[in-house]
Amino acid sequence: MNKVIYTGASDAQVQWGNNDDPRDFLVEGECYEIESEEIHTWHTKFCLVGFEGKKFNSVHFKEAK
Repeated sequence: MNKVIYTGASDAQVQWGNNDDPRDFLVEGECYEIESEEIHTWHTKFCLVGFEGKKFNSVHFKEAK
């Protein structure tokens, strides 16, 4: 999975795992490229191309086909 589509976020999803709030940076329905992933026991964080230093919970995305 190299590209993902941002599907939106709830307050609870944003607060989980000390991630950055994607609502401040991303546009719902837009496609983004994954630069790297951090896999943790209960969640995964995506670092996206063009958003240096930001980590977003993978639950906010679906795979782009």
